[in-house]
Amino acid sequence: QVQLVESGGGLVQPGGSLRISCAASGFTLEHYAIGWFRQAPGKEREAVSCISSSDDTYYADSVKGRFTTSRDNAKNTVYLQMNSLKPEDTAVYYCAADELCERIGVYFNSWGQGTQVTVSS
Repeated sequence: QVQLVESGGGLVQPGGSLRISCAASGFTLEHYAIGWFRQAPGKEREAVSCISSSDDTYYADSVKGRFTTSRDNAKNTVYLQMNSLKPEDTAVYYCAADELCERIGVYFNSWGQGTQVTVSS
């Protein structure tokens, strides 16, 4: 069974850092592009980042320079390191898999529970 499980969210003050994880089971994550998405209350889900199977990375303008995505193939896990967090980064964060970053999230239908990130003083 293909499954992605997000973890590591929490409450952090503005300007702080947090690293969230996306652990895969049922498939080998290194062969896929893995994208991070987020959804804030009352808003549409938006793409945050993507790491391709060849480790090219892409970021939304709103997080560029502050967030970094990486993978640990030995742990079958992708990470999102979030620095200089802002209140507007508050959302539930999800990960998704596809062959290509260009279509990440379009055909994915195994969304997990996500992990809540709250940035507040």
